[in-house]
Amino acid sequence: MISYAELVDLALASHNPTWVAHKVQYASLILAHDDTQLEIARERAARFSASIGGRALATRIEPLKRFWNAEDYHQKYYLRNDRVLAADFRAMFGADEAALRESTSAARVNGYIAGDGTRKQLAEEIEVLGLSEAGRGRLRAKVGDEPGGVGCSLG
Repeated sequence: MISYAELVDLALASHNPTWVAHKVQYASLILAHDDTQLEIARERAARFSASIGGRALATRIEPLKRFWNAEDYHQKYYLRNDRVLAADFRAMFGADEAALRESTSAARVNGYIAGDGTRKQLAEEIEVLGLSEAGRGRLRAKVGDEPGGVGCSLG
C-alpha cells in the first residue's frame, strides 16, 4: 500500500504533466476524494513544478464528483495490443469485458507490458497470472531489468 501523496507523485512522474491535451478526454487529471486529498495533490503538484524549473503543469487537480469507466477498447490498452497475451485473456474471459476490466491479473500484465515492473518482480508472480506457456514466454521477453525496460518508451 502507498499513501495518496506517493500516488500523486507517481502519477506526476509517470507522464509529462506539462503536456496540454488537444481533446478533453485525453487530459491528464488527478482526482481527490476530499479536501485533504485535494490539498495534498496541489502541494505535490507545486513541488513537482518547482523540481522542473517552475514550469506550469497541464495536469488538472479536481475533486472527484462522478466517475465513469473508460470505454472497453481503452481498458488494458497494452494487453489488448499484444496478440499472444490478449489471446490468453480471451481464453480466460471470452467476451466478458467486465471480467477483463476487473481482473487483477490482466492489470498486472498490462502494467508489465507498459514498462512498469522488472524481471525480478515478474519472476515472483508470473506463475499466478494464469498465462499459458506461450504467454509467460512472451511476457518475460517484454519485461526488462529496470522499469521502462524492453520494448517500452516512457515519453
